[in-house]
Amino acid sequence: MDLRLARHGETEWNVQKWIQGGTDIPLNENGVQQAGQLADRLLAEGFRPARVYASPMRRALDTARIVSDALQAECIPSPGLEEINFGLWEGLTWDQVQERYPADFRQWYGNRRYQRPPQGESYQDLLERMLPVLSEIVQREGGPDASCHVLVVAHSASVMSLLSWMHDTPFSEMVSRYRTQNGQTVMLDAQRFLPPFT
Repeated sequence: MDLRLARHGETEWNVQKWIQGGTDIPLNENGVQQAGQLADRLLAEGFRPARVYASPMRRALDTARIVSDALQAECIPSPGLEEINFGLWEGLTWDQVQERYPADFRQWYGNRRYQRPPQGESYQDLLERMLPVLSEIVQREGGPDASCHVLVVAHSASVMSLLSWMHDTPFSEMVSRYRTQNGQTVMLDAQRFLPPFT
């Protein structure tokens, strides 16, 4: 199975560097273009999924719809793939978070895999809801050894969390090692999405 995870196209909050998290922000004009460019790249590579799975959030689902239309694939919203919820930090920049929530930020920064922002989720929470969904997708498409293409459109934290988990990388290094651009794809090892998840 050729399993790929794509980050959604750009939003205005990406441009302003505001924390989006669970806030449902649409693509901006550039984001729409990036989704089209993603579809063009996949077509040029001969990547032909029968279905494109996506986070139900608008920025991911609209990206997936643009790609699926171009690839003539079915687009399937998949609850559980939504971006991590950053709670009270959403709508702020990271500098503002450090100014307004210094103690909470220090705790989170030192143990971000398990520490939750105020009223938000940890990266472990994100993994625990995403992994069963990805497992279901892999099994629905015929299992890891199936000869098929599978595209999942999600979010930045999804990419960084999954790659950190897959490669046993400290979550403190996720941004420096696994940060992806809007509209970028990464390869996933479908074998890792068979339970039990370790």
